[in-house]
Amino acid sequence: MSGPEEAVDGGADIIYLPRWRPGGHRVGAHRGREAGGLGTFRDPVSFLRLPDARRIDLRASLRDPFEGVFVRRFEARSPVETWALVDLSASMRFRGRADRRDLTGAFCTSLARSATRIGDGFGVIGCDRTLREDLFLPATRHRAAAQTAAARLGEARCEGGGAEGFLEAARRLAGRPKLIFLVSDFRWPETLIEGVFAALALHDVTPVLLADSAEDEGLPNWGLVELDDLEGAGRRLVFLRPSLRRRWIAREAERVERLRRICAPFARPPFRLADRFDAEALSRHLMTT
Repeated sequence: MSGPEEAVDGGADIIYLPRWRPGGHRVGAHRGREAGGLGTFRDPVSFLRLPDARRIDLRASLRDPFEGVFVRRFEARSPVETWALVDLSASMRFRGRADRRDLTGAFCTSLARSATRIGDGFGVIGCDRTLREDLFLPATRHRAAAQTAAARLGEARCEGGGAEGFLEAARRLAGRPKLIFLVSDFRWPETLIEGVFAALALHDVTPVLLADSAEDEGLPNWGLVELDDLEGAGRRLVFLRPSLRRRWIAREAERVERLRRICAPFARPPFRLADRFDAEALSRHLMTT
């Protein structure tokens, strides 16, 4: 089995921008709502509104017909909390071209490194039928702690059926908006998918859809295939033929499109993570959605 270090695009950071401007006075990497002494130039304002003689804007002051005095106002740079919400139900044990837990560990390790490097907090919540307290990490800017917790996800025990724990995770994350990556194969009932995304609607959510090319491209046109339901329904021997293979692939495409349609009012479009994690591909996805 490959490890997270083999499943990740080594060294590349995940580049992301939140859809909102964070508040607070702690210095970070993102354009914030508050005005501050450092950051990007925002606008000139009256000296009476911002009495700071160090930032007098002579050009704006000379242009004012009422002879007012203006100062330069800057946008403060603020941090955000970045969270990985990870599905740890039994279907996450799937192994095809890659091991789903290795992909999860590789993604979360890269996200932890990328977030803490720019001063953002990184937190982890693992869920199956319940919220997994043994893998919970509150948002931290401590790089070593964040990466250690992220790497543990690649070794997590995935035995529980269901993913109702995500509803509890959404309640725990109530409050200020956060940047959330929801990592799963999303083989859940539609009602649960709708409920989880609705509960997370306050936040900036990116679904990370775990997939594997062996689930469609690796299927033969003809032959016997043994299917193992990891959620507990047992094994089944299936005789594949071209028509059944086409229906299988079409049904999987319908499932992905249904996920896209359900999460559209609440989240960004899903990012498909299959076979190997590519940080640059995820960055492009985040910057264009």
